[in-house]
Amino acid sequence: MLTYEECLELSDLTADEVDAIAEHEHMDPMIAMALGHYLITHDGDQKIKKIIMDDIERAQRSRNYAHAEMLQKVLSHFIATHPEHRQGRAAA
Repeated sequence: MLTYEECLELSDLTADEVDAIAEHEHMDPMIAMALGHYLITHDGDQKIKKIIMDDIERAQRSRNYAHAEMLQKVLSHFIATHPEHRQGRAAA
């Protein structure tokens, strides 16, 4: 049986990215990890980016600025580690 950490290493996501997906989709982190991995391996990177952006907006609306700031760092890291966001898929 694989542990959560082992699955996380295989997912190409960070724990914070998985948590953002879980928060947005209202699901268990392990299921969110599977969804995130599926999206990354099936050209769904933009969907993950939108999920994190939606979470940032929700945190800002509820005036949870510390959470919004943390999610902004998650988004920045996601974009940095998935460079296709900078160039866009249309250029590929």
